[in-house]
This record gives sequence, C-alpha cells and structure tokens, in this order.
Amino acid sequence: MPFHRLTRHEIVFAVSRSPWTTSFRHLLPVSKILNQKLNRTSFEAFSKKVVAVKDRIKYWNIVPGDQIRLLGGRRKGKDSAEGKNVVLHEVVAVNKFRNRVYVRGMRHDVSVSFGYDKPSPEAGQRQDKNYHYSRCQLFLGEHELPLKAGQSQRQVVPVFAQRLGTSPPVWNSYSHNWQWERFATKTVPVLPERRGERIVIPWPKSQPIIHADATPYDTLEEQVLKVTYKPPPFSPTLRGLLPRVPTETEYLRALYNSFAGTQPPVEQFLFKELSNPHSRAKKMKRWQEVHRAKRMLLNEYIDEELKDLKGRTKGEARAEAAFRWRQKLEEDKKEGRKIQWMKKGGEEKLERKIKMRKRKEEKQRLRLASLTLKEEPNQVIPQEL
Repeated sequence: MPFHRLTRHEIVFAVSRSPWTTSFRHLLPVSKILNQKLNRTSFEAFSKKVVAVKDRIKYWNIVPGDQIRLLGGRRKGKDSAEGKNVVLHEVVAVNKFRNRVYVRGMRHDVSVSFGYDKPSPEAGQRQDKNYHYSRCQLFLGEHELPLKAGQSQRQVVPVFAQRLGTSPPVWNSYSHNWQWERFATKTVPVLPERRGERIVIPWPKSQPIIHADATPYDTLEEQVLKVTYKPPPFSPTLRGLLPRVPTETEYLRALYNSFAGTQPPVEQFLFKELSNPHSRAKKMKRWQEVHRAKRMLLNEYIDEELKDLKGRTKGEARAEAAFRWRQKLEEDKKEGRKIQWMKKGGEEKLERKIKMRKRKEEKQRLRLASLTLKEEPNQVIPQEL
C-alpha cells in the first residue's frame, strides 16, 4: 500500500467528534511544503499550530463522551478527596495534532463545529473551550471509602484515574478502527480494597436517537407510503407508437387548465435538451464535427484547383489550395473573435472610448483658446505683419 503524506485538509479539519481511532496518521511529520501551505493567507480561520511528532499522543484514552475534571489553573478552591468543589466536564471533541481536549461549556475561545480555533462572530452561541491532554483526569464514578477512626458513616466521593494503562491495540476489520482496553492503575483518592488492581474503564456508548411522538401536524405513514406517480399513457421507448403531437392551442389549454384532460401533453424525448452540454462526450462530438468540416473545406478547395490546373502541376495546385484553406481558417477565426468581442459589448466600449477622447480633445482646445497671459515685465507684443 503506498504511503500518503499529510494533507492540509487533515490539519485544518483535525478536530474530531468520533471516539474511535481509525488510523495513526496524526503521528506523521509535517513537511516543509505543507508548512508553507498552512502559512498562506486564507479565508479559513483555523489554528496552524501543530505540536512536534515526539510530543503527540499515540493512544488516546480520553475521547468524546467521557467525563473529566481539569487540573491546574485558577479555581475557587482545591479538589479534595471528600468531593468538595469538584466540577465535571463532558468531552465533545479532540484535536490529535495539538493534544487538545474540547469540553462542553459556554466559553468563547473555540468553535468546534467547524474545526476553527478563533472566536465565532455569532454572539450568544455556545462555544466549547479546549485544554491540554495532560490537564484532564477521567471520572471513574462515585465510590464509598472505608470508615476511618472516629467516623460513623461511610463517605461517597468521586474517584478519578491518576494513571492510565492500555492493552495492545487490535484492528477491527468489521468497524475499521483500532480497539484496545483502557484501565486505571492508580486512582485519586486511593481505593484500599482495590489497591494494585487494574480498574477497567468502559468506552463511552453512543446515545440512541429518540424520535419525538407524532403530532396532528405530521404526515400519516399510509400517506407517505402511498404511490402517487401515474405513468404517462404513451410508451417512453421508440419501440411503441408515438402519440400525436398536440397543437399549440391544445398545449396551452392543457397547460393553463388542469381539468382539460387526465394527462396534460408534454414534450417528447427530451434527452438531448436535458442532457449536460459540457460533458466529455458532447465536447468530443463537437470537436470531431469541427475537424470534419475543416477537412471537407480543404477537399473542396483541392477539387476546385485540380479542375483547372492553368499550367501547374497537381502538387502546386494542392499547395495553393492548402494556402487558400489556411487563409480561410484565419479569416474565420478573426470573424469569430470579432463576434465574441461584439457579444461582450466591445462596440459599446469602443464608442464610449471615442466619445471620451473627443470630449477630452474639445476641452483641451477650449483651454488653449481661452488662455490669457498676465501682464509681466520683459514681455514683448509681436508686431503685426
């Protein structure tokens, strides 16, 4: 299988909402040519930042659909083992080229919908903020801690994965993605009854699509499944009998009066009119027709010259016919260019230029005619002859 380099499209639209890893292309290096393409000015607003290959994460254990908490940053207090001031966030997307995790929120930094990393101009729209992968801890659920000295009731606290591990990845040929198990080897807070045990973390499951109940405004199922198409009364192929072509009066009467008949008259066999005129077959056919006409014109000139040689040889007559044929083609080409020039409004532009030129010359003549010199010293009035 040939090796395909990274493309600009993969980096521009690197933000993914899928929890599955279909390939490890995010580990490929960015070439110099691709860097030049990314640095070009474009109407697309996206982040050109790509972390080094050695810093990229190969196995992503935090995927869209997980619940996490954020480490570091400014908070109104520290997340304690008793579960005070713990804020959970839902992961909505990831960027594997930047090691960024997008969480659901009302912040204004990133618009994940289109893979852009710039503020959206639409005010009031929900925007998701991104954080580095190292600041995220997976939420494992709430667990009861064993009783300590002086306690009479067990505490239920949220538990997070402090250290993660993975099993060897396996390619699933049915779903076309890489699959592995993720587990927590160390938790916060530490669970004494599960110390040293690998706690398997299940992957998020997609929520089923729930359809709303039918309302009186919805179309009934039997109406949707009802066949309303009525085939025309004539045969659509050339093997059957062609119907009589309606007159203009009949056609207009049927067009403006839907009760004139059961089946209004329609145009027959519109495959030429409705087909694409710019298809490759149509272009080839037009090109063949033009060259066929040129060859026929050359043969006519040769036959005309061979009828009356006038002391010339047949080779000289054919050469003169070819010369006349080339002149004719050049004249036709000039005539075609003139027709195209006229269709594009060339005559109106030429008339406007001539009018502006005459107007400019008239203004210059009036300025010269009305030119007067101020009386200054050392001026001599020429004598009349």
